[in-house]
Amino acid sequence: MTDYTASLPRKRMGAGVVFTNQDGHVLLVEPTYKPSWEIPGGAVEADESPRTTAIREIEEELGLDVTPGRLLVVDWVPAQHGRTEGLMLLFDGGHLTPEQTSTIRLPGEELRSWAWCDPSQAQQRLSGLLARRIAIALEVRTTGMTAFLENGYRQRVE
Repeated sequence: MTDYTASLPRKRMGAGVVFTNQDGHVLLVEPTYKPSWEIPGGAVEADESPRTTAIREIEEELGLDVTPGRLLVVDWVPAQHGRTEGLMLLFDGGHLTPEQTSTIRLPGEELRSWAWCDPSQAQQRLSGLLARRIAIALEVRTTGMTAFLENGYRQRVE
């Protein structure tokens, strides 16, 4: 007998981590495989929790041994242009010290560079969707709340 859950729709899932420095600038990475910048993170693999993904991706992309804090954002993204719908989660990476920042090591085949960005710089470098998601993550970081978004937009809770 087959469990009916095996026939349910599958969703793509990603997990990212929002790091800031002492000035409140957010850490962005520049991928080699696309024009817009990203935050550290990536696709959740089969049988992997989103939190485990975040930890793995921080190690792979930045060479840092950092355990992210609480969940800041859950963003449902609709299917579009050959991409399936997905759930994107952002965790709080906290503030990186200059000592931690000095140990960042990028995988050259995947990431070209990284930078601390103020809100204006982040807006220019990120896709509109990711810029909205990160702006809300930084906002809820100070409130202790978790935000639910749809396509990067906050949803009204009645």
